[in-house]
Amino acid sequence: MVELDERSWAEAIGMYGRRASIAKVASREHENWVLDVPTLMRGDTRDARGWRTVDRWEGELERLDEPSYPFVMPPEVVATTDSWKPYLYEIPRSQAVRFLVALSTPWIDVTQEPDFAERREALEANARVILSRFPEGSHFYANTGRGSDTRDYYQRVSRWFPFSVRTYDFGLVLVSETEVGMVWSFR
Repeated sequence: MVELDERSWAEAIGMYGRRASIAKVASREHENWVLDVPTLMRGDTRDARGWRTVDRWEGELERLDEPSYPFVMPPEVVATTDSWKPYLYEIPRSQAVRFLVALSTPWIDVTQEPDFAERREALEANARVILSRFPEGSHFYANTGRGSDTRDYYQRVSRWFPFSVRTYDFGLVLVSETEVGMVWSFR
């Protein structure tokens, strides 16, 4: 496994640069990590360690009026932290690897990825580098509905709870004792 450092992080997170994606990590400021998620959604968030982020809308006009663009949370979710629970489902680390790979593909559908068999090992290695920032005991949450913990993310994902104004948005929230991250891809 590649050692986690600023360079390996930049290379790994770079797999989202060719997509309409947001991939970033912020310091965890609250015991209830859900309170830190809106910070990640805002465009002014910088990486907790000063490392590379991927944010398709950084510096774009859409962010002038709405700093959290393209994210738009339903009012009931913003009202209380418990309201997020129906939208995010915990998945194991092994599933998080596969979901991070799927989030890097053009259609968020590995079956549509040209030469996936040849690229799979490298994509999974990048996903493991990302996850290495979140040590054992960390938690991972997907917006892909019931059964997320057993879903095969190397098959087409057809169920999700939207968090944005985009037609499709799929994402993973990564939570450790000290940091909260997100990798969100849009179609």
